[in-house]
Amino acid sequence: METLTLVFVVLFGLMWGSFLNVVIYRLPEGKSLVRPRSSCPQCGAFIKPYDNVPVLSFLWLGGRCRSCRKRIPVRYPLVELLTVGVLILLYQTFGLTLHFFACALFASALLVLGFIDFSHQVLPDSITLPGLVLALAYSFFRPDLAWTQALLGAAVGGGMILLIIGLYYVVRRREGMGLGDVTMMLLVGAFLGWRLAVLTLILAALSGALVGILLILFKKKGLQHALPFGSFLAPAAFVSLLWGERLVAWYIGLWRR
Repeated sequence: METLTLVFVVLFGLMWGSFLNVVIYRLPEGKSLVRPRSSCPQCGAFIKPYDNVPVLSFLWLGGRCRSCRKRIPVRYPLVELLTVGVLILLYQTFGLTLHFFACALFASALLVLGFIDFSHQVLPDSITLPGLVLALAYSFFRPDLAWTQALLGAAVGGGMILLIIGLYYVVRRREGMGLGDVTMMLLVGAFLGWRLAVLTLILAALSGALVGILLILFKKKGLQHALPFGSFLAPAAFVSLLWGERLVAWYIGLWRR
C-alpha cells in the first residue's frame, strides 16, 4: 500500500507539475489557463498528446519542438521534477493527510511564484492574495497554528518587507523591492507563522546575498544589479516549512550552551 501510494504521488506530481508549467507561462501573459490547448511558444504549433508527456516527451524529443526544432526551455522538465520531489518530501513528512494537501497547495504557489519572478520580476496578486485568504481560512482547522498566529505571521512577514522597503527608500531615495514581495510574505507568514516567516526572510536574504556576490565576482555584475527576491523567498519558505522548527531550535540551542 505504501509503495502504491508513493507511485500515485509521483504520477500525480508529474501531471500537476505540467499544469504548473502552464500557469508559469500563461499567467504573466494574461492568457487563459484552459484554452487554447498547449502549443509551442516559438512556432505556435499545437502539441500532440504523445508529445506532452511530463519529462519523457522532453527526453525523446531531444529537448526540441517536433515542428520547428527550436529548443524547449529546460524549465518545463525542471518544474515537473521539482513538483514530484516536493510532493514526495511532503508525503514523507506528513503522510496522506489534510495537512499534506494544504502544504502541497502552498508549495505549488511557491514554485509558481519563484519561477514567474525569475522570468518576469513580478509576483502576481492572483496567486498571493487568494493564497493568503486560503491560509487564513485553513488556520481554523489546523492544530499547530491558531488563526491569531496566522494573522500575526502575515503581519510580521509583510510588515518586515514594508520596513525594508521604507528604509531602503530613505537611504537610497528609490524603491528596492516591489509590493509583490509584501503580498508574498503575507501568504508565507499566514501559513508558517511569525517565527518561520522571519526565518524565511533570513534564509532568502543570505542566499540572495551569496548569489549577488557570485554574480559580481564571476559575471561582472554591479552592485545595482536587481535580483528577483521572490525567487529566493520561495525555496526559503519551503525549507522553513519542512525543517524550520528544527533550524530555529538548533539556533536557540547555540545561545543556551
